[in-house]
Amino acid sequence: MSGLKKLAGQTLWYGVPTIASRFLGYLMNLSLPFLFTRAATTADLTQVYSIIPFLSILFTYGLETAYFRFSQTEDRNKLYSTLSLSLFTTTLLFTLILYVFRGNIAEAAGLERHPQYVTWMCWIIFFDTLAALPFARLRQENRPRKYAMVRIAGIVVNILVVILFLGVIPGYAKSNPDSWASVIYNEDDPISYYLLGNVCGSVFTFLLLWKEFRDVTFSFSAELWKRVMNYSYPLIIVGLGGMINDMLSRLVYRHVVDVTPEQADKELGIFGNLYRLAVLVTVMIQAFRMAAEPFFFNQSKEENARKTYARVMKYFVIACCFMFLLIGLYRDVLEWIITIKSKEWGEGMYIVPLLALGNIFLGIYYNLSIWYKLTNKNMYGALITFSGAVITVVLNMVLIPRWHYLGAAVATFSCYLFMMIASYLLGQKHYPVPYARKKLLSYLVLVVLIYLIHRGLVMAWDNSVFNIVSATLLFGLFTAFVLRIERSELQGIPGLGKFFKGRS
Repeated sequence: MSGLKKLAGQTLWYGVPTIASRFLGYLMNLSLPFLFTRAATTADLTQVYSIIPFLSILFTYGLETAYFRFSQTEDRNKLYSTLSLSLFTTTLLFTLILYVFRGNIAEAAGLERHPQYVTWMCWIIFFDTLAALPFARLRQENRPRKYAMVRIAGIVVNILVVILFLGVIPGYAKSNPDSWASVIYNEDDPISYYLLGNVCGSVFTFLLLWKEFRDVTFSFSAELWKRVMNYSYPLIIVGLGGMINDMLSRLVYRHVVDVTPEQADKELGIFGNLYRLAVLVTVMIQAFRMAAEPFFFNQSKEENARKTYARVMKYFVIACCFMFLLIGLYRDVLEWIITIKSKEWGEGMYIVPLLALGNIFLGIYYNLSIWYKLTNKNMYGALITFSGAVITVVLNMVLIPRWHYLGAAVATFSCYLFMMIASYLLGQKHYPVPYARKKLLSYLVLVVLIYLIHRGLVMAWDNSVFNIVSATLLFGLFTAFVLRIERSELQGIPGLGKFFKGRS
């Protein structure tokens, strides 16, 4: 229990900045429907943020996970310096290549109208990549407080810059047309200031990690580097496949949907916003991963490691179920919020729960994937992710032209369902863990049934008050059910257990 308590505490610390980052970033993106009536205006921004994760995988080439793995057996100072020097060299090289070919990249990505976005993208990926290993080191050394402080500070700078350029300077420039504000503000391309805010936040984060950079020494171990590369190169395939599965629908949407270019831009802007509505699930998954990856490696030497992994999975699935219900039961509330300025932003809201459920499968897959990382069978992970990527590509190409938003959502759902099942079956063969399979499946089926029951009730009586009250009652019933089923487990949690002792 002490290990789980530690994991929970660290997940909270990593979760606060992760949730803040994703949620504030989400609020900035959620503000798009309030700032722009036409969804097509935001299509290029969605495209840029679909490209960045792919570049991040290539730029970091699996060194974060490799650092956790090799820090168990190698001298950590030598490992950190070797990997940092490697990452710094390749980041400079890759960024230079991106910058030189920025025109070609803009043309290939459909960003001809805003080629400057590629330049902003170069700076974002440059500073974010350099910060990757210092953040990994903070996680490995169990220093979540500094991790949280640095992350949140970068977020605050990001938000302040966006507010300054989109909320303060435009009004000042309009009132004072001959002032400095009129010189630096471009009213024809206000969305670019979202990217400028990101750059400023990334630079500030880099500066706050300066102490971690000072610890790098110019002692490069070629022998150690080769062993790390042999371990990490399959993780590049895993990462790229994961990004294909996560981002491809948004990356190719307007290129494969069978509508006019103007309508394609509109649908891409709407779909990007719909995808972000699943943010509660993805935020929790990301927060969990920040704490869980080093925790799993550190626990691998313990006698009851596999039982610990099974318990972690159960708590994780329960938390995801609550997140799914929050999104699904209050779907209409979310739709009301984003359609205040324009009704078109609410098109396709029916796919949000499907995307959220697919992302729960992705989170379960991340939990399951520890088996191939611990057993040095990363090629299995690459094979699973590559197979998922094939499913994603085929289904997106086939279904988006026919079903539009629903086609993209079905592709995401199907891919993550396959990856979860494949990882479970292979993992139980190579590194069996006693997961509570029947109970976890029961929870997942139950929350889907609760969501469907609520939609049936809303269809029978379309009343806003009834909608919210029935959603709250169903959410409360599920909460009571979980507390009753898990009462024996909850009794053993320090601080919380006293509330469940003696109850029948």
